Amino acid sequence: MKASPNSESPPGAWILDVSEEMVNRYNVPGPRYTSYPTAPEWVGEFGPDDHDRIIRESNEAKPCRPLSLYVHLPFCRSLCLFCGCNVVINKNHEVAIPYLEKLKWEIDQVSSRLDRERPVVQAHYGGGTPTYLSPAQLEDLTMHLRERFRFAPDAELGIEVDPRVTTEDHARTLRRVGFNRISMGIQDFNPLVQKTVRRFQPAGESKALFELCRSLAYESINIDLIYGLPHQTPEGFTESVDRVLEWGPDRVAMFSYAHVPWMKKQQGSFARFIPQGMEKFRIFRAGIERFTRAGYVYIGMDHFARPDDELCVAQRSRTLHRNFQGYTTKAGADLLGLGVSSISGIGRAYAQNFRDIKDYYAAIDRQVLPTMRGIRLTDDDVIRREVISRILCHCVLHKSEIEREFRLSFDEYFAAELAALRPLENDGMVALSPDRISVTRLGRIFIRNVGMVFDRYLRIPREKPVFSRTL
Repeated sequence: MKASPNSESPPGAWILDVSEEMVNRYNVPGPRYTSYPTAPEWVGEFGPDDHDRIIRESNEAKPCRPLSLYVHLPFCRSLCLFCGCNVVINKNHEVAIPYLEKLKWEIDQVSSRLDRERPVVQAHYGGGTPTYLSPAQLEDLTMHLRERFRFAPDAELGIEVDPRVTTEDHARTLRRVGFNRISMGIQDFNPLVQKTVRRFQPAGESKALFELCRSLAYESINIDLIYGLPHQTPEGFTESVDRVLEWGPDRVAMFSYAHVPWMKKQQGSFARFIPQGMEKFRIFRAGIERFTRAGYVYIGMDHFARPDDELCVAQRSRTLHRNFQGYTTKAGADLLGLGVSSISGIGRAYAQNFRDIKDYYAAIDRQVLPTMRGIRLTDDDVIRREVISRILCHCVLHKSEIEREFRLSFDEYFAAELAALRPLENDGMVALSPDRISVTRLGRIFIRNVGMVFDRYLRIPREKPVFSRTL
């Protein structure tokens, strides 16, 4: 493929002509870079006291940093076999009652350590299936948060929903208590794919919820799709994409299926039906060509948005940011993770709550923050995090900006990395010049590979697989 060195996307469809040899060469295990250093580098020695300190220290930052909240609601009524999330499967909805009690205690403890004047500019409910909770429970939880934190008037409130269990009462209640963004999990409409992954989801049911949310004036509706699921083909996936395009969502997340059976054993049940290598790439190519032809902008990695969407505006102005929820416009905010397995990104540190719900409960019963592990970043970590983030978010990195911010010579500090980028330049993925690194259109497809060049932790040998493949 001939790739333009310009990081801006020209209008029109992306027609991707990539060889099978190139796909196989770059389709390697690699991080998604929702953090750097990535979670495998975090340590168990980082505990509740460390978490407490970094929260309190964050109040002293100048200028004062706003807050972003992530609340993990882990319950689902049934298991989708492709799922790699931290979930609790239970048809008895009463299991949510003690969880909400523990979660509120954690909210109270975290909020009490923070300067009340720091505004919440973003809040997101993820899972699991947040709408496993009743409308009344979701309203009560949201009001509890609003009482403990000061929400900015224009705060972005988003929630992930499963159309199969989300009722009209859910949608109306969430809108009334301030949610203005909603993300609907679709994955694929093909009946064979749905049957194989045990996610039966009638298209009409999903469309009805979409149209209801439009009528309720949610400011943004996102649709989640997954490519690389068992029995998927380019033709079949195109049919799902075309149906989504008929609805006209504001954003689309087209995630690569992460096959990690060493972590999620249920995925092994359909391993022989998974498209791999060039076969999987053709499915991805069908999606990206369809969405870009329809006028959506490919933000990078897994996100599409309309040209006037704030994600596109932020990417053009180089203010786009990436955190554990993916691409966001809320750069500079401290992220507070609340609930089982949640991750906080606060200043120069990360902290993660216990992933097992019994351990999460036990910590709270001991009246301590339920912190399982974390890490304080070194100066080198902070520099590399910024470099990787700018590549993934902006698709261009201006060396002088890094030099001014960190008082270093970019070419000297990253001499080895610049040499390692030369093969990618020869393959048309990046354009290297004395003052910048620009990611081409082709490079956006393999952008995780570009970021990996600057990841010093990938040089450490691993005994077991850690990451899914980059495509």
